[in-house]
Amino acid sequence: MNLSFWEYKTWLTNLDFAIIGSGIVGLNCALELRKKHPKSKIAVFERGMLPSGASTKNAGFACFGSISEILEDLKNHSEEEVVQLVKSRVKGLKLLRKTLGDEQLNYKEYGGYELFTNEDAELFEICKSQIGYINGLLKPVFNAEVFSEKENHFGFKNIQSKLIYSAFEGQIDTGRMMLGLIKKASEENILILNSSEITSIVDRGENVSLQINSSQDISVKKVYIATNGFAKQFLKEDVKPARAQVLVTKPIENLKIKGTFHLDKGYYYFRNIDNRILFGGGRNLDFKAEETTEMQLTELVQNKLEQLLKTVILPHQSFEIEHRWSGIMGIGNQKNPILKSVSKNIFCGVRLGGMGVAIGSTIGKQLANFYD
Repeated sequence: MNLSFWEYKTWLTNLDFAIIGSGIVGLNCALELRKKHPKSKIAVFERGMLPSGASTKNAGFACFGSISEILEDLKNHSEEEVVQLVKSRVKGLKLLRKTLGDEQLNYKEYGGYELFTNEDAELFEICKSQIGYINGLLKPVFNAEVFSEKENHFGFKNIQSKLIYSAFEGQIDTGRMMLGLIKKASEENILILNSSEITSIVDRGENVSLQINSSQDISVKKVYIATNGFAKQFLKEDVKPARAQVLVTKPIENLKIKGTFHLDKGYYYFRNIDNRILFGGGRNLDFKAEETTEMQLTELVQNKLEQLLKTVILPHQSFEIEHRWSGIMGIGNQKNPILKSVSKNIFCGVRLGGMGVAIGSTIGKQLANFYD
């Protein structure tokens, strides 16, 4: 990496703040730092041509959690903690919509549904019986009843007779979201340096030394780690990668499906993108194999996704797959994100638990506030 004098002087000297990762958290952190420090020099370092984790690869769910997920969380968290988790997701979605606007996001509030397979009859009955309890728990957040039963008017097959519905879930265009954030960052004179992988971070007390692409060393005053599923290389925290595989069909004539949908305890999820179906998930088929930062596809997961499309989601319609990809989330033993000082000059906001769209904006903003 042989930089010219001009390149080094213009982009890599006198840096006040460096953000590692140009996803939702990283760019929101940079924008908040710009508000607080209008004359500072801010650079965002991104290892890929585009944001490389989940920010441009997620399914675009503007959601806060299905009823089975909330009940599962209650096994490991207190009622107060679960309500706070939901509240933080709702707050984050409001901030995202305020920051970019619904038109830029292409935000649509078609509602969210949870499907239960024939094998999940017991879980379905438990969830049904707990609707009143969960609605009461979440009443202070939404000031309304959140969950209710709905008829299966979508033509889904091989599932329980009814769906559990939430009117408050929406969907966004993930690409438009990130394009909007990148544009805002550019307008605020924030440098975004793509294909610039940070391979080493050392806090030297008065400043932080960063190594780019294993060759170029630079100095910066403060560093913010916002790499989520890729954070393990820098941190000793409880965060590990979780790969999610996704596919999108070609356009389907007269598609009746509109909304966001969760299936099999949330391990599968699908939605419409206009008249296409986006379908993802399946890491529960082999948790260990999907605990990786390799953005590859596996036959095991892709075959299962196609099988469920044929037997459950689109049983009476022919379809073709047009796109397939994978993204990397950051998860851990707890659902709460890790937001902390790592050292005097290094801070992190990671472990978004698959809820990056919902909480990424607020985590980025809070991360920027670690240094005043």
